[in-house]
Parts: sequence; structure tokens; C-alpha cells
Amino acid sequence: MAGVFKVFNRSFSSSASTMAQIKQVTVIGSGLMGAGIAQVAASTGHNVVLVDQNQDILDKSMGNLRKSLQRVAKKKYADDAAGGENFVKDVLGKIQTETDSAKSVLKADLVIEAIVENLDVKRKLFKQLDQAAPQHTIFASNTSSLPISDIATSTKRLDRFGGLHYFNPVPMMKLVEVIRIPDTSDDTFKSLVEFGKANGKVTVECKDTPGFIVNRLLVPYMMESVRLVERGDASPRDIDTAMKLGAGYPMGPFELADYVGLDTVKFIIDGWCEKYPDNPLFQPSAMVNKLVSEGKLGMKTGEGFYSHKK
Repeated sequence: MAGVFKVFNRSFSSSASTMAQIKQVTVIGSGLMGAGIAQVAASTGHNVVLVDQNQDILDKSMGNLRKSLQRVAKKKYADDAAGGENFVKDVLGKIQTETDSAKSVLKADLVIEAIVENLDVKRKLFKQLDQAAPQHTIFASNTSSLPISDIATSTKRLDRFGGLHYFNPVPMMKLVEVIRIPDTSDDTFKSLVEFGKANGKVTVECKDTPGFIVNRLLVPYMMESVRLVERGDASPRDIDTAMKLGAGYPMGPFELADYVGLDTVKFIIDGWCEKYPDNPLFQPSAMVNKLVSEGKLGMKTGEGFYSHKK
């Protein structure tokens, strides 16, 4: 979830030299998030290797990435068609594709994982990458809900492990949450912060707490909204209207849940409930469970709390 500060007191004066080392970036996973991260990294001068299971997936991802860059170029170079074409060409020229994840990290300064939200799968991947990547390589996960520390323990580089949580759509959203676990070194953390800034993003710091900042507040907010409906206190439409007009939110909680995907919301809350069963904010919802069981996942299936069928 996709896809709203305290900075360490130590001086960032040495970050420039550290940042200079992050030139080669490997992004594992070429879905919406991975492709978006690859786009912003390449757009800001980094060399990128984009990795996925097979070349067909990568070719489709690169096609979508090209279209995304063309949209950017159309706005950025509105009166300069040639400049726009060169921009797209230059950015794409900085992105290579690879199906061998171990091979993809041999020259990497930073590896960003953006694959399925499954702890075992992530741990297996990072264990393999840990054996292949150079000692200096920093590892980061883009997970939105899993504990970074649980992923990091699959490696022998806890001091060079952290979280870089981008938001969807990555080229548009300005925020990156930079997460440090207790073992993350100051140099690693500085490098992650500076990389996020070099991507043109605003960075915020958070410890390795469930959902970090945004989702830790957002998911319980959506679940409390559902509980209002389950109790018969208000309707989804009235709650959405109230939060948009009364709190200034761009979308109401039910509109947002349908946009994010009810299966994603359920996955996050179920995981938190399993880990923290006594927290009342992390309790599952019978209404959400029923909708997911019926395949009503929101906008991507045409129906969730609302109908999205054309």
C-alpha cells in the first residue's frame, strides 16, 4: 500500500561521499511498484537493473514504463517534442533487464526488493542475494506491512539492511519512508535517506513498527470506518462524504479501500492481528472477509464496497 520526523542529530556532512557510491541500483520485481522505483531511479541519473522471473514479464513492464515516461515527457517538454523523445530514450537507456537475480546484484550498490508480500518468499530471495552481492551492497525492502527485521535476519548484513517504502504511483507520490532496524548502521541509514532525496522524494524516518507511519495510521482508520458500518452507525457513502468535506481528505476510507484493494487491506490486518492479537485496532472485519471471499476486491474486480463497473 500503496500506495503522508525526526532526523538523527548526527551531521550529514559525510553523506555526499557515501551517496556517491550509490550509482548502480538493482530493483527486484517489475510490477507497478518495482517499475516505478526503477523509473524514478533512472530518471535521477542512476543505472538500474530491473529483475523479474522471465523476459516476457520484463518486456511488458518496460512497455508500461515507456508509456509512463512518455506521459512525463509530454508535460515536461510540452513545447519540445525532440527534447521529450531524448528524455525517454536517456532514461530507458539507464535501465537493463535481468531474469537471474543473483547475477543482477554482482555490481549493485543498492538492492531494492519489491516483490510479493510474503515473508518466506522475501527471506528466501534475500538469503540468495546475500551470497551473491558484494560486501558493500545495501539491501532494502519496499514492503508496506511486513517487519523489516524479520526479512533482514535471512542475511548476514543486518548493518546494511533497511526499508525504503515508496508509494503508488511511485513517479507521482513524493514520499518515501526510510526504515531502520536496530542493527542498521548510521552510514547505511544516511545512504538510504540521501538516495530517497536524490530520487526527488521527501523522506521521513520511522523505526521498524507495524505499517511504519502511513499504513500504521491508515489501515486502522479504514478498519474503524468499516466497524462504524458493521454497527449500523452510518453508511459507507456518508462516512466518505464526511471525511472528505469534514476532514479535507481527498478520498473517503471506503473509496480508498476499494482503490487499494480489499484483499490487500485484509492481508495487512490479518498479519498484524496474528502478530499482535491483543491490539483492538488490529482485529479483522467480518464485512471485509465476506467481500474478499466473494471476490469483491474493489476497483480491480469492478466491485468492492462500491460498484466500479462501467
